Amino acid sequence: MATRRSNLPLFGVKVVDFGQYIAGPAVAMILADLGATVVHIDPPSGPLWDSPANATLNRNKLIVPIDLKTEEGVSQAQTLIGEADIVVENFRPEVLSALGIDFTALRRLRPDLITVSIPGFASNDQLRREWRAFEAVIAASSGVFTATSLNRVLAGVNPSFSPLPLASAHGTMLAVSATVLALQARERTGIGDHIEVPLACALMEGLAYNSISIDDCPVRYKSQREREIERRREAGLQMDLSYESAQELLDPFCRNYKCKDGRMFYLLCSGHKLHSKRCLQVLGLYDELVAEGLAQDADVYIPVSEWRSEVSLGAYLPKNWADKIAQRMKTVFLTRTAKEWERIFGESRIPAAPQRWLQEWISDHHAKCAGLMIEVDDPVYGRMIQPGPVAWLEESGEAPLNPAPRKWVSFDQAVAVLSAIPARQPAVRPAETSVGWLDGVRVLDLCNVVAGPHSTYYLARFGAEVIKIDPASPLYDPSVAVIFGMIHMRGKRSVLVDIGSSGGREVFERLVKSVDVVVWNAPDRQVKLMGLDLEGLKALNQDAIFCQLDCFGGVRRGPRSDYLGYENNVQAATGIMLRFGGSADTPEEHVPIGTIDVMGGFGAALGVAVALYQKVRTGHAGRARTSLSALSCLVQMPFCYDYEGRRQFDEPAGPDAKGYDALTRLYQTASGRSLLLSALEGDLPRLAQVEGLEGLAGVPKVDRASFLAKAIAKISAEQWLSRFNAADIGAAICEDIAAIRSASSRPADGTLGTEQGSYSFSTCRDHPSGRAVTQVDPYAIRLAVGKIYALDAAKKYGASTRQVLRWLQYSEAEIDRLLAAGAISESWSREYLPT
Repeated sequence: MATRRSNLPLFGVKVVDFGQYIAGPAVAMILADLGATVVHIDPPSGPLWDSPANATLNRNKLIVPIDLKTEEGVSQAQTLIGEADIVVENFRPEVLSALGIDFTALRRLRPDLITVSIPGFASNDQLRREWRAFEAVIAASSGVFTATSLNRVLAGVNPSFSPLPLASAHGTMLAVSATVLALQARERTGIGDHIEVPLACALMEGLAYNSISIDDCPVRYKSQREREIERRREAGLQMDLSYESAQELLDPFCRNYKCKDGRMFYLLCSGHKLHSKRCLQVLGLYDELVAEGLAQDADVYIPVSEWRSEVSLGAYLPKNWADKIAQRMKTVFLTRTAKEWERIFGESRIPAAPQRWLQEWISDHHAKCAGLMIEVDDPVYGRMIQPGPVAWLEESGEAPLNPAPRKWVSFDQAVAVLSAIPARQPAVRPAETSVGWLDGVRVLDLCNVVAGPHSTYYLARFGAEVIKIDPASPLYDPSVAVIFGMIHMRGKRSVLVDIGSSGGREVFERLVKSVDVVVWNAPDRQVKLMGLDLEGLKALNQDAIFCQLDCFGGVRRGPRSDYLGYENNVQAATGIMLRFGGSADTPEEHVPIGTIDVMGGFGAALGVAVALYQKVRTGHAGRARTSLSALSCLVQMPFCYDYEGRRQFDEPAGPDAKGYDALTRLYQTASGRSLLLSALEGDLPRLAQVEGLEGLAGVPKVDRASFLAKAIAKISAEQWLSRFNAADIGAAICEDIAAIRSASSRPADGTLGTEQGSYSFSTCRDHPSGRAVTQVDPYAIRLAVGKIYALDAAKKYGASTRQVLRWLQYSEAEIDRLLAAGAISESWSREYLPT
């Protein structure tokens, strides 16, 4: 095992992990999967969260029981830290410091140390920093339970409980990517850093695409469901739409269809210039619909008023056309099984996937072949199926597929293991002006939609210079490219190039030769065709790091590795939609954008960080990989495992789910607002002493929910929140994202928002779009040393084409010739956001 792990990029890095629950241990788990040696510290009584998921979270780790409430325990912890490069914790602010482990003091003695804190709420959030911030508390406070589904809003089910740990998953990926970026920066400067990643802030960044507000946004960008919600609200109508009726409001190219075997099949091919047409051709419907008047406007970037037809395939379908197309598609889908359609659509390069339960995904043939699911011999549960690595380098990806099971050792054994690894301490340079971790790194972004472009947007905040390249003629509708781009195009230079033309190909190759990193979200087939496979990139720029992210890829090739897909296809394939919907016949998307996609961006950023660290250590430019399917396991960590004797896969599911049990549950209050109670069985004595809950301790377990519902309904949510917080019981009022945005917004002032606490939005009134745009700030990473840059608002696509070509040594005459030939473009449209 030692020889195999020695090839991993973080081999020789030493980590001490104080984490409990998910985020802290998951950060250290990912570092361990990438080769780091990790010592995990548990209380003598065992982990604070007793779950089989700990077998995954603590693989490749040495576990040491230490009592941090004793002088001996603190001394032992400090000894372990003295050997470490990285220390991770996820307690409430200053809890570890109060026990005698002060990160500020430790870093004063050892400036090379990297310390990572992942509190529930920000340390400068005076209102919430001391709250008992369990996962559900953060979710309720941050609007997750009111933003999970437009269907639920239409059905009047609001708030709606979800067991997915979105805050921990996003916090994990932000924290681990930042940690490795700090590690690679330390190789050049000798200086470490302190990194704080509040889970509430990480979650809000994850929901960035759900929380953006654009003043006077044209009606063409509102879905049928959004319009129906607005209509009902304006008319004072009840939200009581059935599941079936809500489905009829969906775009025919973005919905579920029942197949011959009774399985639901999720199709997602709207908004793309080719996918919708290709879909109808595969189904044998295209020619007959065209004969009936179906059109596809050649240019959907002109105002709708100038379109030649009221309908444009792949861009906009009025209700009558949507209904007609959907009805015919329903009939065709019933002629084959979901498995047959999966193969047909996959081979035809159309994003789609059958609905599966998580239990099926865990045992799925592709998941096993690709290394998305792996087997580990755990000392407690025996042979387990666990999620595979979330990010890896192609040249060393095999090693993480065979992790060591968690192992309990003594303090002396742990010290011996850490001290046997040679310390790597670059010479500390004199203090300088704070600089970004990625200053001087140039990145070429070839990505589209969300996950890929979001990865480079994230890298830009640390100083990376990002050049975004898109086709001279757009492939995606502005509802995808422009609106999403308002978030992930910030701080980038935009170039429009037809890579298929000879002149455009030359521009592309010059760009590749000029950068340090290339990022693209595409399957292997497309990468090879573009000439960016290992040999192709070596011929263009042998020093460039290549980062690839896709939908279904893993360390190894699997039967569906080249299938196209977006986040919702992965939600379908991995069990998320069926869990949320509650039955095989009622799948629902979980959070429109952000359950996996944004996390995928952070995963790609982690891959880039790991490759940069390896390059600065060895000189070798590696190839980083991640996939949305790999990251789907992190967001399902509490139940993504299997072993002989495992209990049922019975996590909360469906619209009627209110929580896990009576102590972690949504309750209605006298003020009409919903309250989330999040308590443990051990909290019962304190809970029963809360005013208004006297007598709870004597209530039979089966009657607790009824008792609590009646009691909590008597007074306001605000009063209950005050009482529960005073008793140190986890609780939160279910907030709405729009209300959070309104209460936490300020005029854009060129700052990051890190001084605003746990919630921060900014409104850019002079946005290049000509509209006031409010969006969440890039504020989840807070540093003690490194600099994070406030990024400019997203400019219009193509705004930098001429500037970048000048920089590539093209003359003005050459640029004009390329423009005339259509090899490059300076804009897709007259308007920033076409009306």
